[in-house]
Amino acid sequence: MRGVELMVDVAPGVQLWAEEIPGPTPDAEPLLLVMGANASGLAWPDALLDRLAERHRVIRYDHRDTGLSTHAFDDAPYAIRDLAADALAVLDAFGIERAHVVGMSMGGTLVQLLLLDHPDRLLTATVLCTAALGAYGDPELPGPDPALLRLWGEFTDDRDLQGELAWRVEHWRLLNGTGTPFDAEGFRALEERVVAHSGRVDNPAAHAVADTDGLDRGAELAGVTVPTLVIEAPEDPVNPPPHAGHLVRALGAGRLVRVQGMGHALNPTVVEPVAAAVLAHTRECALPL
Repeated sequence: MRGVELMVDVAPGVQLWAEEIPGPTPDAEPLLLVMGANASGLAWPDALLDRLAERHRVIRYDHRDTGLSTHAFDDAPYAIRDLAADALAVLDAFGIERAHVVGMSMGGTLVQLLLLDHPDRLLTATVLCTAALGAYGDPELPGPDPALLRLWGEFTDDRDLQGELAWRVEHWRLLNGTGTPFDAEGFRALEERVVAHSGRVDNPAAHAVADTDGLDRGAELAGVTVPTLVIEAPEDPVNPPPHAGHLVRALGAGRLVRVQGMGHALNPTVVEPVAAAVLAHTRECALPL
């Protein structure tokens, strides 16, 4: 690991692993990273952490049932909306009153819930590879690629370590899309680190079956006043265009930046444009000295 680590209590018997990477100064504005479904906080690339830490204290964490956090969904099921409260608990554990927040995929869903319910805790918001609350089921918006849907049907199949790693690399290949080169060796190394970090070979899939009640709140997004950046990934096979544009139009304080060729993965090609977009957004909305 790279910085200060904590185990954060979020429910009886449930803890989250979290880590703070120091910024350039002790008073650097904090930035919280919220990863997608069934993904450890280690999925945020080191190169992205380094760039963001040039300006911010950067906090990442493992959702419930991922990484080093408690795996107990079968005994204590929860709703997706509960994971938004977990993000606030992580901020509280580090003594942070307000932060810039960046959410990818399901993490973008959680950031939207924070925008609606806890805007006082957010300096800015950035979401990428995500869809607006309530967008799923809209017949005018596309769904995930059928090849991904077929692969997701194999989430919980039994596999040994090598089979699991191969499955995860294939998953990343489909998520990456065809707009940028796919770094198979890099994503395999990532998943080897995730397995070593968690101490588990089985594929975390709790978020795929968690309760989704309370997420159909798209109409409320028009009242958002926190400055929000939506990063569009034009080759995203999960939330393809026009999902990003739909979200920007739904938001009361949204603007869009397009990262050419990006799919649903943070490969080396897209890390720098994503980092640049986030840092430009947080710089424009920095607190006055």
